[in-house]
Amino acid sequence: MYKIIDGKKISSEIKDELKARVAELKAEGKSIALAVIQVGNDPASLVYVGNKKKACAYIGIESLSYELQEQTTEEELLKLIDKLNRDDKVNGILVQLPLPEHIDENKVIQAISPKKDVDGFHMQNVGALCVGGEGYVSCTPLGIIELLKRSGISIEGKNCVVLGRSNIVGKPMSLLLLRENGTVTVCHSRTQDIKSITRQADILVVAIGKPRFVDETFIKEGAVVIDVGIHRNEENKLCGDVDFEKAAPHASAITPVPGGVGPMTIAMLMNNCVKSVDL
Repeated sequence: MYKIIDGKKISSEIKDELKARVAELKAEGKSIALAVIQVGNDPASLVYVGNKKKACAYIGIESLSYELQEQTTEEELLKLIDKLNRDDKVNGILVQLPLPEHIDENKVIQAISPKKDVDGFHMQNVGALCVGGEGYVSCTPLGIIELLKRSGISIEGKNCVVLGRSNIVGKPMSLLLLRENGTVTVCHSRTQDIKSITRQADILVVAIGKPRFVDETFIKEGAVVIDVGIHRNEENKLCGDVDFEKAAPHASAITPVPGGVGPMTIAMLMNNCVKSVDL
């Protein structure tokens, strides 16, 4: 019988730990403020930003909200980021993605000070992860490591396969698994005979961006399956990159969608905000 890895429960535990830590910091006269910038009103972004604000309120982090019009220019956005970079009261800066097409996302990400880049997307922080330096780590992969550890799943010496090579999930995920002494293979759209590789995985992380793409034929019996994807199916219900009903009976442990990886992303964002006090 497979075990459900409950991201909702684990993220709640982490947020309670962070709440206690923020209370200690406040007693020492230290406060934390996160600036959240949203350009336009993409419906999914509105939900994510709302969830981030709720998490900040629960933990005791001040949330500074900047809701900009869709037609905001790249120059105006960069000016705001520069102002927040220089504001000592602001610990973290988060620009909600995606941005409107006329704004260069990479330029915006690199404009955020690495010391305030709580998303962990800046080249300096990615580079620090590569060489084992100090910095912020991308929230979703960091949350997956916490999910595994807090579920009693050892990474050391395991065959770990990551499906997907995005800068936000796939690449940092592979580096984090390597840091935990896993043996890591990254598969992507050009990989030949993907199933022959995924069927060797003790831990399979799926971040491929295709609804219910991974079924039981991809999975080694008893593997741990982590599903990063989130989509709406034909009935408008949330589903992941893994076909849960087909895959779950063959796994030893698996994350559901929703309630698996998703809640951990925001918990790790809060973790990075609290970490900002010491960086």
